[in-house]
Amino acid sequence: MTLKLALDLPGTPPFSSQVVIDRDGDGAFPTTLESCLQGRVAYWIWDETVFTLWRERLEGPSFPTIAPAHIIRFPASEANKRLTMVERLAGDLLERGADRGSALIAVGGGVTGDVVGFLAAILLRGIPHIQVPTTLLAQVDSSVGGKTGVDLEQGKNLLGAFHQPQLIWMNLQFLETLPPEEFRQGMAEVIKTAMLGDANLWRYLEAHPGELRHREREALFQVVSACCRLKAEVVQLDEKEAGRRRVLNLGHTVGHALERLSNYQIRHGDAVAIGLVAAANLAVSLGNLAEESLMRLETLCRTWKLPVRIPPGFSPAALLRAMQTDKKHIRGRLHFILPVQIGRVMDYDELRPEQLEAVLARLLEH
Repeated sequence: MTLKLALDLPGTPPFSSQVVIDRDGDGAFPTTLESCLQGRVAYWIWDETVFTLWRERLEGPSFPTIAPAHIIRFPASEANKRLTMVERLAGDLLERGADRGSALIAVGGGVTGDVVGFLAAILLRGIPHIQVPTTLLAQVDSSVGGKTGVDLEQGKNLLGAFHQPQLIWMNLQFLETLPPEEFRQGMAEVIKTAMLGDANLWRYLEAHPGELRHREREALFQVVSACCRLKAEVVQLDEKEAGRRRVLNLGHTVGHALERLSNYQIRHGDAVAIGLVAAANLAVSLGNLAEESLMRLETLCRTWKLPVRIPPGFSPAALLRAMQTDKKHIRGRLHFILPVQIGRVMDYDELRPEQLEAVLARLLEH
């Protein structure tokens, strides 16, 4: 079974990004890829861990044959999501003969996709790229929508570009070898998606934790498909985050601050889960969200062993300062996405610092 989505975007000329969710590895990838490349030479940048696990398993009719000279192994980690790595990869590509008739293919998780997408956006003033996301987090969120970027000392993704991939190919078989910890991180983004815009997905998550925990293919297909549909709808309305697309930042304002202040020792999914709970607590304190919805959120997070409290060692004041350099801090106002019910959120920009500080203080784990 395969789901195909067309992400049609305005512009001159208009651009269509194809999203394919391949449940069973039906062998259509080589043909689809060839049609997409239209004669361009592809350079593959693989997360080196994924390459080790999957390269031999993918040799055959379901995956394209790749010349060794066109494969670059990337040591994917948040520490390598920096300009120095982009420069190193660019130099390697040019030495191998990459030019404006080339395309890049990112095979890996969110870090790989962000770095390769950003490199494609700026290399030779921009060449096409294709995403082959291999983690749950990348499949349900980061690979779709064209956001690319690298980190600075001041925060996450502060250098980047909107550069839509020609094709996003999701093979659910990649999730078979995903470590439990990585799967858990991805579930935070799934919960976020359900909270911000899909009450049916939320009910599915509450009803089918066992099937997801055992990575049953149909359950994965249901979840990944629902997340991609919602994100595609949002991105088509607001490609470059001028308004509606901000809803996708639910949980990320506090989450990014925690990641940065922990020097990325707090994983992205864990940070987003805490950020979701912080946003829900804030919404309850403002009278915008029922206490029962907050309790359901905390229960669902705990089902996946995602944290719901801020670890010791962080102060509300330090977290507030970290949020001042977030991209969502615009013209002196911090845009906070708050849930108003399961499946619906609002963009709130009238938040007083003391209101947020009080909520963060309550969430500190003592």
